[in-house]
Amino acid sequence: MNYLLIGAALSFTTAAIADTDISKLTDAQRHALAAKTEVWAPVPPVVTAAEGQAPSDAIQLLDNTLSQWQSVNTGAKAQWTMADGVLTVKPGTGDIRSKASFCDIQLHLEWRAGNDRMDKEGQLRNNSGIFLQEMYEIQILDSYQNKTYPNGQAAAVYKQSIPLVNATRPTGEWQHYDIIYTAPRFDGEKRVSPGYVTVLHNGVLVQNHTEISGTTEWIGQPQVKAHGCLPLKLQDHGDNVSFRNIWLRKL
Repeated sequence: MNYLLIGAALSFTTAAIADTDISKLTDAQRHALAAKTEVWAPVPPVVTAAEGQAPSDAIQLLDNTLSQWQSVNTGAKAQWTMADGVLTVKPGTGDIRSKASFCDIQLHLEWRAGNDRMDKEGQLRNNSGIFLQEMYEIQILDSYQNKTYPNGQAAAVYKQSIPLVNATRPTGEWQHYDIIYTAPRFDGEKRVSPGYVTVLHNGVLVQNHTEISGTTEWIGQPQVKAHGCLPLKLQDHGDNVSFRNIWLRKL
């Protein structure tokens, strides 16, 4: 379907309508004129979305066997702990990545900081992260009454974009991230469009179509590296952080 032609036709129709005194038309003429701006195709597919459940077209990324995740270090099965639908970092085993690769996605995940780091402050208070395409980190941190540099707190695009607000619930409670991610585009080694991310933290908008400068770097500036679709990555920062209900939809 040629959407450019449809757009041109609608623009022409809009101009024609603007020059028409609609009040002088009959009811049948008004209905006929209204029909000129009705677009009947394509018809969106039906997706069911029951309260509290993943949409019917979502890809579920957690099961009790961790079959969809592998160790970043070894490529073998992920060694984190999985029990009753809850995935918990096993410190020292390293980051894990999804076996499948993704580009543009809608991502939902829930995470919880343990109570075992309450004597720590800043980045040492239950730190982890979700890396989009393994390169771009949305920070996970216990940011409830815990001061740190704002571009490193929970829901920051790490070291790049400060969240609009701090929506972190008290330590030990489940936190929700809903992320809309548009991957960067490349022509060979040249980036022709940056990545963008929108993040809701516990239902609160904290990143609003934020441009991603480049790779997440702890030291130094973001780098631009050409790539295609890549896995998600969860970070082992040595802390007791748990995850559940991770699902995504390809966009």
